[in-house]
Amino acid sequence: MKKISLIIAFILLIISNNNAQENTIEKIIAVVGSNILMQSELETQYIQRVGEGNTEITKCKLFEELLYQKLLLEQAQKDSIEISDTQVESELERRFRFYITQLGSEEKFVQFYGKTIAAFKIELRDKIRDLLLSQTMQGKITNGISVTPSEVKNYYNNINPDSLPLINAEVEIGQIVKKPFISLEAKAEAKKKTEDIRQRILKGEKFSTLAVLYSEDPGSSKNGGEYKNIQRGMFVPEFDAVAFRIKEKEISEVFETLYGYHIMELIERKGEMVDVRHILIAPQVATSDILAAKLFLDSIHNLINKDSISFSDASGKFSDDEESKNNGGIILNPQTGTTKFEMDEIGQLDPNLVFSIDKMKVGELTTALPMTTKDAKQAYRLVYLKSRTEPHRANLKDDYQKIQALVLAEKQQKAVMNWTLKKIPTTYIKIADDYKNCKFDTQWLNVKN
Repeated sequence: MKKISLIIAFILLIISNNNAQENTIEKIIAVVGSNILMQSELETQYIQRVGEGNTEITKCKLFEELLYQKLLLEQAQKDSIEISDTQVESELERRFRFYITQLGSEEKFVQFYGKTIAAFKIELRDKIRDLLLSQTMQGKITNGISVTPSEVKNYYNNINPDSLPLINAEVEIGQIVKKPFISLEAKAEAKKKTEDIRQRILKGEKFSTLAVLYSEDPGSSKNGGEYKNIQRGMFVPEFDAVAFRIKEKEISEVFETLYGYHIMELIERKGEMVDVRHILIAPQVATSDILAAKLFLDSIHNLINKDSISFSDASGKFSDDEESKNNGGIILNPQTGTTKFEMDEIGQLDPNLVFSIDKMKVGELTTALPMTTKDAKQAYRLVYLKSRTEPHRANLKDDYQKIQALVLAEKQQKAVMNWTLKKIPTTYIKIADDYKNCKFDTQWLNVKN
């Protein structure tokens, strides 16, 4: 339901934006310095918030939020803060990639709206730039603010217990991963297949057609192997090295990454970004090697259960997952940076894990379970349930990091409020009569307007 509401919100955002431009007379409802706030912008944002399920938002409350954004934007412009075209394009690409994923494909997106993504990007580019400028300015205001353990403790001791956030059920889990051995013969075969495809391209066959037919990269094969607007750091180093070294229309030599063997063609270089197409051929793992990985973990499982070795030590010694093995086998939540997961976050990590740990007791270890690694290869793992907490009010023992985040957010909000109160009297602000009766949290009307 959450994904559906986000799609609806985005649809409403675009439709309302188009309708505002095509069917209504634009009305200025506020001026902050040299920046104006239009009625259509307020309506667009309001429809988006409602579409996201925000039932508490009012137009007056949103109007004040937008005034604040315009104030940040005004100061960012005064401070000559710059947002590069690459940053804007990256943010546009991130947003459209998400919504295309939800709708199914780029073709479905274009078919639904009757407009290309490139056309949408042109319409939204300036708004995204302004948003990034405002965010950068806010970051400049709150930069360097931190909280001490004593501040966290004082906050907790003085807050009304009923005001503490409700924490959903959470778990901490660990893993020991074993990837199947890939034989030298399998690697050689994959490399030869990749080289054969390269020779076919050099002799005139179409790269994109062969990518559709043979590439084992699920993220690009259906698009003829194409990736657009790549920036350095978006892919593994070996991939980046080739993408930013070869010339336009050049076909690379065969190169290897942890995913397998690749060939690449540079379509276009656009400043610090490139468009490429590539073909991936992964070495085939023998069934016997997959079984061997499972049997190896079965032996580790027996050693841990006999207390011959601890889970943490076994992970550090035997696991093939570099991230978790350096953390005692415990998996870090990529969304929060902590070791705790809510069950829906576990589902996003791997839906099969939810079923595996649902009935487990704290301290239990699963038998070897099949998995797919980040490089899309088959493997097995042992899963360990380190802790489980039931739904509860936040407390210092179990939820220190969450309470710390609350204290930091409150401290940052005070800094922003103080900055706003100082800037309002020195900034030209004009508010339309329609909104002067709104009950603002900040004294926006205590200026000559």
